[in-house]
Amino acid sequence: MIKSKLLSKYQNISHGFFNKLGGYSDGIYKSLNCGIGSNDKKNNINKNLKKVCKKISCSRNKLILLNQIHSNKVFPINKIPKKKPVGDGLITSKNKFALGILTADCAPILIFDPKKKMIAALHSGWKGAYKKIVNKTINNLKKKGCNVHDLIVVIGPSISKHRYEVKNDFLKKFIDQNKKNKIFFNFRKKKIFFSLNEYIKNQFQDTGVKNIEIINKDTYLKKNNFFSHRRSLKNKYNDYGRNISVIMIK
Repeated sequence: MIKSKLLSKYQNISHGFFNKLGGYSDGIYKSLNCGIGSNDKKNNINKNLKKVCKKISCSRNKLILLNQIHSNKVFPINKIPKKKPVGDGLITSKNKFALGILTADCAPILIFDPKKKMIAALHSGWKGAYKKIVNKTINNLKKKGCNVHDLIVVIGPSISKHRYEVKNDFLKKFIDQNKKNKIFFNFRKKKIFFSLNEYIKNQFQDTGVKNIEIINKDTYLKKNNFFSHRRSLKNKYNDYGRNISVIMIK
């Protein structure tokens, strides 16, 4: 489990960015696979989630997960939902409600407002970022009385700009959105690479957020021990596990 330097300063929250180590799954899901949407044994996934909850000090029934769809949909949470919300962001001010995000190369984002005692958790791949899930979340937080200057944002482990190869149409889509977006692309050996976490960071900066931390751990690199969608495709696996990132007000 990786901790944020910024978030670790606060005793009233619990958080963690988990990699794939320390769980009960085996095979291509070895071992802390938290992806309920994967084809792993449900019993193993549930045991993995219970282990995560123990680390975060939350009860399993108060770990809130999403049915993630690469959208910009963000849900304020005031009570435990009966069904998983369909979207990619969660916001709460409730104590002991743990907000969880599942990733396998996309960026998990944890947000904390120490003054308003409010937290948020986002799942952002390129689609969610392009659809401005960042702006949607910040607007939601502002409506709830948060000041952007108080927010602490941590962009967790994701695929790095050295491994995130994209095509020309992808580049064009982002340049058409804003010509300045070209700075988030690297060009080498006739290939195009995209920096997802820097693009996301820039969006937060554009909203006025100052306190931003990027955890530069490339999920694609095997040595970093994260599940990776792209690495699984390269290895011709028919499925892949999911990493979990969690934040909770104690």
